[in-house]
Amino acid sequence: MSLKSPKEYIDSLRDDRTVFYRGERVRDVTEHPVTRRAIDHVAADYRIAEEPEHRDLMTSVDEQGQRHSRYFKVPRNADDLLRRRDIIEASTRAGHGVVLLIKEIGTDFLFAMRAVATAMQAQGLKDYLPRLERYHASCQERDVAMAVAQTDVKGDRSLGPTEQIHPDYYLRVVSRNTDGIVVRGAKAHTTGSLLANEIAVLPTRALNESDRDYAVAFAVPANTKGVRMILSPFSESAPSDFHHPIGHRHKIMDTLTIFDDVFVPRERVFMDGEWQFAGAIANTFVQFHRFTAASYKLPWIDLMVGAAMLMADANGITRANHVREKLARLINYRETVLGLTKMSAIEHRMLDGGVAVPNPVLSNAAKFHFAENYHVMVKHVQDIAGGLLVTGPSEEDLANPVTGPDIEKYLGGKKGVPTRDRLRLMNLIRDMLASEVGGYHEILSIHAEGSLETQKLTMVREFDARPMVEFARRCANLGV
Repeated sequence: MSLKSPKEYIDSLRDDRTVFYRGERVRDVTEHPVTRRAIDHVAADYRIAEEPEHRDLMTSVDEQGQRHSRYFKVPRNADDLLRRRDIIEASTRAGHGVVLLIKEIGTDFLFAMRAVATAMQAQGLKDYLPRLERYHASCQERDVAMAVAQTDVKGDRSLGPTEQIHPDYYLRVVSRNTDGIVVRGAKAHTTGSLLANEIAVLPTRALNESDRDYAVAFAVPANTKGVRMILSPFSESAPSDFHHPIGHRHKIMDTLTIFDDVFVPRERVFMDGEWQFAGAIANTFVQFHRFTAASYKLPWIDLMVGAAMLMADANGITRANHVREKLARLINYRETVLGLTKMSAIEHRMLDGGVAVPNPVLSNAAKFHFAENYHVMVKHVQDIAGGLLVTGPSEEDLANPVTGPDIEKYLGGKKGVPTRDRLRLMNLIRDMLASEVGGYHEILSIHAEGSLETQKLTMVREFDARPMVEFARRCANLGV
């Protein structure tokens, strides 16, 4: 196997994995109505890879002539990174602006781990790189869906792993033998774990020598004994395509992922006690993942821009000065995120192992600009739409022979725009920006892929200020 069909992907999830939703065990995630919606959503990644118009974009051919998902291709230059941005955007558009995230994040891990494992090999730790390379090849050949569990639950944020009131607030190794390791702990905010074949785990922060047991990176199948996933019920929508055109069909799922004395075979262990490299893998992973984040944000922004323009037209206010200003700000928002993301690929850096990583200052700037301004852009779209976003009638009222004509008559807008189309636009914007799904995305914009503070810290840390300082020194005639 090198490319799965959508059916083969869905069938692969029938593996008796341990999943809980609203207090009940989900015996088959492909049969449960809520989890199946999320599965059908992400299966689009496998579907578009089969479509003739997307095949050359979404797949690549290796030196042996074998075709694989392009997600698994190690980026070696700017063109590889730009193509990666394109496939992330294309797959997100297939999800109507909602990211799929079943290959993006997992391959972010593979690339980052490859670079760090190469650096570890240079320090005499020779087992990890060949293991990682074999695992990467296996994931590519099986065309697996992957999730990444990085964020530890942390407990008291002012304390390190070994200082906590109990030792499992950070995931750790509890025992070792020649065959492998046993790990215990929990990871929060694990997006797509329910939908994945493989779950990769890595440290969430830099560590010191006393934290050695917490310096661990590995990967296990999602149905591994001792792995439990507790699904978040948030971001749900009512089962109406009219009221929830996005949420009715497209869904992200996040879990609290428990590792209850999970055995990990040695071949799947990529770091075990090398605390000096914990910060390196944590930071390198997010350098890739914030590029992924900025890439998948664009279709959502495009949906906001397009919906605002259609709504302004339906309301007959496209020529109003304040509307034109809001649309200009939305366009500027879009182009800034897009430009920074592309430029981060063009001005990439090279890591150990010949892996090209997006310029971290620019990729973090793209993600920061998106997150810092998201709520303001939401306000602009909501203002253009109007109060009917949350006071409009129901689908049942439209169907009622008494109230339906009233709605058609009184809730029309610009001449030539059918009342139902105007209401459908209202519903699209409400579902995106004023529903439970909308609230989910507002929080996601701030905290996903790291908080605003982590992006600012990364920009300051990675930015080379020496040329600017020297320029200012010369202009001020310092030392003359």
